[in-house]
Amino acid sequence: MQEFVQRMRAGDQRSLARLITVIERGKSDSYSALEAIHPYVGNAYVIGITGPPGAGKSTLVDRLTSQYRAKGLNVGILAVDPTSPFTGGAFLGDRVRMQKHYLDPGVFIRSMATRGSSGGLPRATKGSIRVLDAAGIDIILVETVGVGQTELEIMNAADSVVVVLVPEAGDAIQTLKAGLLEIADVFVVNKSDREGASRLIAELEISLKLGESIPWWLPPIISTQANKGLGIELLENTIQEHRKALEESSRLPEKRQNRNRAEFFKAIEEGIGNLIGNIFDNKGTTATMLERVEDGSLDPYTAAYSLLNDGSVFKEWAAFIEETKQES
Repeated sequence: MQEFVQRMRAGDQRSLARLITVIERGKSDSYSALEAIHPYVGNAYVIGITGPPGAGKSTLVDRLTSQYRAKGLNVGILAVDPTSPFTGGAFLGDRVRMQKHYLDPGVFIRSMATRGSSGGLPRATKGSIRVLDAAGIDIILVETVGVGQTELEIMNAADSVVVVLVPEAGDAIQTLKAGLLEIADVFVVNKSDREGASRLIAELEISLKLGESIPWWLPPIISTQANKGLGIELLENTIQEHRKALEESSRLPEKRQNRNRAEFFKAIEEGIGNLIGNIFDNKGTTATMLERVEDGSLDPYTAAYSLLNDGSVFKEWAAFIEETKQES
């Protein structure tokens, strides 16, 4: 694993792609990979691009990438596409939409499928961000799948969150306000040449005034026409202003500490879930309890409380771990 990491840090994009694949698979090798890259993380700036489907997020990412490349910065792009509930596949079309960057050695593009994850991001996204960071990428752009109000996981992955809306979203502003609008550091009204853009901007301004504002940063509203490249430089400058505000207020390191804490708890939660799933195969007390829950003879909450309260699940868990050690 160390060999792949060193190749990646030397600029080998194949090793970078392979390490992200290891993270996506989520097996034991992924933990080795994350451990190997850990000394090199903490330098990249992560920007989340989120918003409803059809808002022009991919075009905006494409234009922002050009802006950062013109400044000599390396860019990593993680573009999330929805997984089909029928086939399990995903279109993964962002490489098509960003063809002009595909052969640029200073840009790395990775399409990722949601694989059933909620919150707009697949589980492997945060690990993949770490890999790009360790590879020496300056700016990481994470484009979420575009699932609307539930797309809040990006808040726990990015340093700055850009929420992209279009004039047609004006009628739905009250619905969006309850979730998506509250995570924005910067608002973008894209396709601003369309009818209703001014009304949407006015509604956003009213929503911000009525909401709980923070003294050190009021989310700006930027008008763009991404397909024409209009407003992109202003957007990039605004993101830089937010980064400066985070750094000057010492909130950037605090934000990253909270992110690391959340990732730690999430990793433990997923690990426990996987281990308990293995316990069910051992036909012990936990498996018997599950059978009673499945046939309706026992309430699932009572069963779970009982297993946790009397320690049965932990005893079987310890036995499973010991058995696994002996087999290896």
